[in-house]
Amino acid sequence: MSTLTKILIVLVTISSIFLCGIVVTYVALADNYKEEHDKIKTERDGLVEKNKSLTEQRNVMEAQKIDKENELNSEITRLNTEIDTLKGQLKNFEDQRKSWLQRVSDMASVVETTTQTSKETTKLMMDKEAELNKLKADQIKLIDQFEDTSTTLLEKLAVIQTLEKEKKQLIEEKVELQNRMDKLLQPTGRTPAPVVTVTQKPDEIARPAPVIAKKIGLKGQVTAVDTKNKMASISIGTADGVKEGMKFHVTRGDKFICDMLIIDTDAEEAVGALELVQEQPKPGDTVSTNL
Repeated sequence: MSTLTKILIVLVTISSIFLCGIVVTYVALADNYKEEHDKIKTERDGLVEKNKSLTEQRNVMEAQKIDKENELNSEITRLNTEIDTLKGQLKNFEDQRKSWLQRVSDMASVVETTTQTSKETTKLMMDKEAELNKLKADQIKLIDQFEDTSTTLLEKLAVIQTLEKEKKQLIEEKVELQNRMDKLLQPTGRTPAPVVTVTQKPDEIARPAPVIAKKIGLKGQVTAVDTKNKMASISIGTADGVKEGMKFHVTRGDKFICDMLIIDTDAEEAVGALELVQEQPKPGDTVSTNL
């Protein structure tokens, strides 16, 4: 065997070893890339499945929210109708009360001029006075029902606001999940799906709860009246237990004049807005928290 042949054999052997090394290196790298690709694909599939599950949950929550809103809207409509009915009934009772007051006044004149029928007329006056007191009690009951209905309406509105907050929280979770998917998809060249956000509509504004006067038996007198602005001041203040938001009834003898809602207080005096005015109040009229 010649020297040239030996050299060629050695070169072929070295080349074979070099090629084998290249093949082994390629296979090792290919396995690593495949393992990394499979890992990323598995994680991406898990995120996609989680996103799908969250989307389904959000859709279910959306459907439940819509059903709840429809139910609450129906309830609100019913309550508004009931409020209107109660207002109408309250007006009817006020008209009846004024009519009975007039009749009682007329009967008092008859008693003064007719002595022969004084006993019968006195009995009739007592009966009418009892009916008048019953009408006053019914009026107070209707006002309490109206305030309770208003409170229920505000509670329903609060439930709607809670559902809106839950919806917003789900959307924020979806955005966070989409951002994580974007980071995972960038190395593969995949284009992430756009995120659709929903802006909460400011349709519903929370309204303050109605103020309910505490019936603690306060009593005083009207000291001044502002007829133009429908306001009046009374002779008692914070030193006597008067607070803003309290409601007083203004009377003149046995006659109901109006209601007064306290809006400002001082130590010895308070100012309120006039409501349910039957006659203009005058200085010296009696004010009390209870009829």
